[in-house]
Amino acid sequence: MTRIYRGVERRFTPWKNGGGETAEILCEPAGAGFDDFDWRISTAKVSRSGPFSRFPGVDRVLTVIEGGAMRLRFEDGRTTEARPGSGPHRFPGDLGCDAELLADELLDLNLMVRRPFQGAVHEAGEAIDTADLKAAYLFALDELHSHGLAAHDLMELAAVRKLIVPENALVLTIARGS
Repeated sequence: MTRIYRGVERRFTPWKNGGGETAEILCEPAGAGFDDFDWRISTAKVSRSGPFSRFPGVDRVLTVIEGGAMRLRFEDGRTTEARPGSGPHRFPGDLGCDAELLADELLDLNLMVRRPFQGAVHEAGEAIDTADLKAAYLFALDELHSHGLAAHDLMELAAVRKLIVPENALVLTIARGS
C-alpha cells in the first residue's frame, strides 16, 4: 500500500531562534531523533535571517518551494541564492551556514540524509530509475489530480521502478552510500 503524508495534517513547530518554524513530514527510522535518523523530510517557513542549525554527518538538500528568496552564506566562502524555481541546493550539514532573507517569508522543502546514505531532489522532466534506491517520494508542489495529491502532499513511491518527474512535483530519492 502506498503511503501518503498529507500537507494539511502537518503541524509547524517554532525554531528556538525565532526565525521560522518546521513541520516534519517523515523521519526514518520512525521515532528517531536528530542524532540518530537515517533521513528526514520536512518543510520550513523562514521568516527572518539567521544561522542554520548544524547537523554533523548529515547532507542537506534545500529547495525553496513558495514565497521569497534567501541568500545562503557558507563558512567555506560559498554563497548561493535560493528562491522558487532556482532548484535544489545541496550542502553538508556540518558546514556553518547563514541565511539572509531577501524578500518575503518563504517555504522550503528539506531533505536531510545521514551519511553514508545519499539524498537527491529531482525536478520536473527528470527520468529516474528507482530500482537500486533505498526510498523514493513524490512531493506535490501543486495539485496532482492524476496521483490524488493536494499541494504539499508527499507520496511514497514503493512500487514504482522508472518514472519521469511530473510537472508541479519533485521526487526525493535516498540511495545506499558506499
